[in-house]
Amino acid sequence: MEKNSLHKEELRIVEALLFSSSEPLTQKRIDLCFDNNAPLLSEVIPELIEGYNGETHSFTIEKVAGGYRLITKSKYEPWVKRLHNRAGKTKLSPAALEVLAVIAYKAPVTRVEIESIRGVNSGGVIKTLIEKNLLRIKGRAKGPGRALLYTVTDTFLISFGLDQLSDLPKLREISDLEKELLP
Repeated sequence: MEKNSLHKEELRIVEALLFSSSEPLTQKRIDLCFDNNAPLLSEVIPELIEGYNGETHSFTIEKVAGGYRLITKSKYEPWVKRLHNRAGKTKLSPAALEVLAVIAYKAPVTRVEIESIRGVNSGGVIKTLIEKNLLRIKGRAKGPGRALLYTVTDTFLISFGLDQLSDLPKLREISDLEKELLP
């Protein structure tokens, strides 16, 4: 096979892997699929994204949790939401969102620290979020009692469309937005 057609075939293989993968596609996972000379995602992904731009496709590729996944373009989001809402997907409670926000911004953090910020008991919410695989126990604090330390998971990053926690808006940006939006 000549080099150009080989490259096109690699693009189609990566595209198929993106389409079929239930978790973000990483270079490590691509390397497992090829015996040798696996294509570099850093080279293939921009080319695929370029091909998806425009009106001919309803999806594109996003970088999340250290890998890549296919996502629907925002123009089609209302339709996808209807499908998932009608399928009965569970929403997170305001309390769960508060706990996730505290942990995402302060991680690793103990339950006591979460409760001091929120002002209410958070044990039940933390347990539920661990069951949903949005939180995990990272270890123990060094202080008295060696409290458990919590952090978010890759499932959290994927669910919120983040590649890493540093992609979260800065607290100052949120404050500025609040001032702009509130009368």
